[in-house]
Order: sequence, then structure tokens, then C-alpha cells
Amino acid sequence: MRTITVEIGQAPGLVGIRDTKNRSGGTLVIEDAVFSVFLTAVKANRYY
Repeated sequence: MRTITVEIGQAPGLVGIRDTKNRSGGTLVIEDAVFSVFLTAVKANRYY
């Protein structure tokens, strides 16, 4: 079984997301409002 592990970091108005197994691969930075919408959708099981 393959595991996926990410790190989430916050700055004012932003959220950074990166792969903990490939830290040199860069960081995806998005607005915190966009991340909030994404989390709401995940919790509602809209992604499968």
C-alpha cells in the first residue's frame, strides 16, 4: 500500500502544500479561501 503524506503550512491569506517525501519538489501555494472550499468538498466526500 502506498501512502501519501503532505505538509500544510499557513501564512496570512495563503496555504502552502508540499509532499513530505519530496520536499525539494516545490510547494503549491493557494489562497486560504480556496483551500477552505477544497476541505469542505473533501469532508462532504465530493472527491473519490
